[in-house]
Amino acid sequence: MSYFNRRGPSAFGRPAADGSAVLSPWAARRTSFRLTEFAQSLPWEDLRYTFWIPAYLICFALLEAIPLRRYWATQLPLDQYIPYCSWFFVPYSMWYFLLILTGIRVFYTDRAAFRRYMAFMSVTAWISVVFWVVCPNGQDLRPASPDGLFGQAIATLYSVDTSTNVFPSLHVVGSIGAALSAWDALWKRDRVYCLCVCALAFLICLSTVMIKQHSVLDVIGGAALSWAAARRIYRERSALR
Repeated sequence: MSYFNRRGPSAFGRPAADGSAVLSPWAARRTSFRLTEFAQSLPWEDLRYTFWIPAYLICFALLEAIPLRRYWATQLPLDQYIPYCSWFFVPYSMWYFLLILTGIRVFYTDRAAFRRYMAFMSVTAWISVVFWVVCPNGQDLRPASPDGLFGQAIATLYSVDTSTNVFPSLHVVGSIGAALSAWDALWKRDRVYCLCVCALAFLICLSTVMIKQHSVLDVIGGAALSWAAARRIYRERSALR
């Protein structure tokens, strides 16, 4: 009886006298059970392939924070003939959406293709990190004051993403990886989507040199690394087809 006098109706999850709500022990237990049940229902055998992402982001942030006094400059004479075009910031910034949305759609369509996608991205990312440590590199193509319609956005990009650790270009690698994954998992189901992904991937690769974020050599390096990784990761898939 004293329990009811002390807690009142709030003990059963109804509002207390002060207006607050207190969950009953039974409600709290049910909530905990549902969260545990949800966690256990997740496909961890496939999601574990994403665990490399936070580790890579930490390594990338640490490398970006280290100032480089000497580095291999990757620009070529050909880069001087490529015009700066600020509106290419639009496809460049869509790189993040391309990778995430493609990953989500492939995950819910073909788990084996998703694992290949994550394998491709993780292998190329870690090879790039090792190369940046062994051979520090950068480019000297950025305009001092970016102008144009998206000039301020590009200036902000320059301030948060340094001009070092540019070879190979991970924007190129990621774009090719997303296009390969879409082709691998979705070609028979949605060819229009696959063609759109390939077109956007091409524009993103082109944007890297148009906004002077990468040199032509960085793009070539990214394409070469993608080719080497794809031959290894997608070779078995091609044989099955």
